[in-house]
Amino acid sequence: MKVKVLILYYSKHGSVAKLADKIAIGVQQAGAEAILRSVQPLDPAEQPQHPVINEQELIECDALIVGSPVRFGVMAAPLKAFWDQTSQAWIRGSLIDKPAGVFTSSGSMHGGNESTLLGMMLPLLHHGMLLCGLPYSEPALNQTNQGGTPYGPSHVSGMTGDKAFSRDEQTLCLAFGQRIARITQQLTTGASH
Repeated sequence: MKVKVLILYYSKHGSVAKLADKIAIGVQQAGAEAILRSVQPLDPAEQPQHPVINEQELIECDALIVGSPVRFGVMAAPLKAFWDQTSQAWIRGSLIDKPAGVFTSSGSMHGGNESTLLGMMLPLLHHGMLLCGLPYSEPALNQTNQGGTPYGPSHVSGMTGDKAFSRDEQTLCLAFGQRIARITQQLTTGASH
């Protein structure tokens, strides 16, 4: 039976959704099931690209990858609001010992990618999850001149959001999805890679 990797994100202008789609391809390439979900937007006029997460999907996932755009160096409010409503899952320990990772997008190179990634890790740690990043054995991590960090994939979208994904950004998304899927499979089935 395939492990379920839940890719949960908020995306206002589409860059984070594109990252989520690339990460999902990596998850699938590693033989796992990728489940793409959005958090509930705070603005009722916003239409998420993927279905909004429900509590059961969160509880049933084997791994969780979380994404948000940078908002003043931290995760966006809709994602924070989601975490604020997960106390029952925390009380039950529903996410303990499950692999997790984070990804983000900002308008500028030094717009807060790393602080946002690190901040998104905090709720995962409180839920007892096992954090996974990107090791420097990934050549694209050493050569990228746009997005990509050891903390998780990132994209520099440009101030108008029109900057295309670089080859390195795409490669790191795929590698990240593959890595989390592989680690999840190993933890779930005890198989080696």
